[in-house]
Amino acid sequence: MKTKLLYHTNSFTYECTATVVAVEGDDVALDATVFYPGGGGQMADRGMITWQGQDYPGSVIAMHKRNDVVWHTLDYPPPSIGTEVVGSIDWNFRYQMMRTHTALHILCGVIWKEFGVQVTGGQMYPDRARMDFAMENLDKERINYIEDKINQAVEADYPIRVYSLPREKAFAIPDLVRTKINLLPPEIAEVRIVEIVGLDLQADGGTHVNHTREVGHIHITKTENKGRINKRLEIMLESSL
Repeated sequence: MKTKLLYHTNSFTYECTATVVAVEGDDVALDATVFYPGGGGQMADRGMITWQGQDYPGSVIAMHKRNDVVWHTLDYPPPSIGTEVVGSIDWNFRYQMMRTHTALHILCGVIWKEFGVQVTGGQMYPDRARMDFAMENLDKERINYIEDKINQAVEADYPIRVYSLPREKAFAIPDLVRTKINLLPPEIAEVRIVEIVGLDLQADGGTHVNHTREVGHIHITKTENKGRINKRLEIMLESSL
């Protein structure tokens, strides 16, 4: 059993028709889904699953991915196996996550290009995001420099490409994995690549916009010292483009 991950091929897909292939309590597995289940610091999608004859929609209140199957937890008794359903995500939330995720890749790409330091952690929230770097110096001058550079990358409107490569070919690319620890499980044969053409190229499983200008202006709102060689930057995006 395997769920077709529609968000992997097109992050802008917000609705799909699918068939229930398994039910466990209030959890349902579908043969295909537009819902991103969370991971890599990106929050899981929100939304609804509806089916014929239902008077009101079942909200998806939690998600998890187990092996190759995405499970959707409903706040309503789930439909039976074989039922055709419609999955619809909260598009405004998804698009915010897409903009935020791409913003973090811009930040990561600029810092790698300028200082050659690796990522030690990261997390997205509904209104902000943070990323940690194996960096020793993060004074006010450097923060201002980084903010200028990341917004220059936004304005450059670099195109963003998403594609997959065989594992061996992917890992022949220098610096493909920017995290200090390689988080890619050894059983993954195909590696999904997110490339900001002209700036950054990384292994990544999340959702992204198509061009950097879609991200909008990025503000570095907070910095923290998380260790002698570990610094945290928190960012926020302007609410409207």
